[in-house]
Amino acid sequence: MSESETAGKRRAETPRRDGLNAGSRKARSTIASVVWLVAVVAAAVLAVGALLVALRFNLDNAVVKAITDLADKIDFGELKSFEVKKGAGASARQDAVVKSVLVNWGVAALIYLVAGKVLDRVIRPRG
Repeated sequence: MSESETAGKRRAETPRRDGLNAGSRKARSTIASVVWLVAVVAAAVLAVGALLVALRFNLDNAVVKAITDLADKIDFGELKSFEVKKGAGASARQDAVVKSVLVNWGVAALIYLVAGKVLDRVIRPRG
């Protein structure tokens, strides 16, 4: 047996430092991928919702309403309602609401991405 074959065999027989077998490594890797995917989807919903509000899409449209309602639910409760009543100064209030939505949902999207990546790194096995 050559020296490289012997070294390869020794590495294969040596137990892993983290003590995980192939099944648990695969399970942890799958869980980490799911956590990251959920974080990315949440961030995407928040970003699309903010874009729809910023571009002043019709909030009575069923698709737009579904996206903005979902974004409103997953934004950590920072923005309770972004509806503006008609009347004097409505345009200025609407601009303030749009800015508030962009900031709040943008920050929430970043939090989801950072937390998702941190959890992905913690859960996923090394090596």
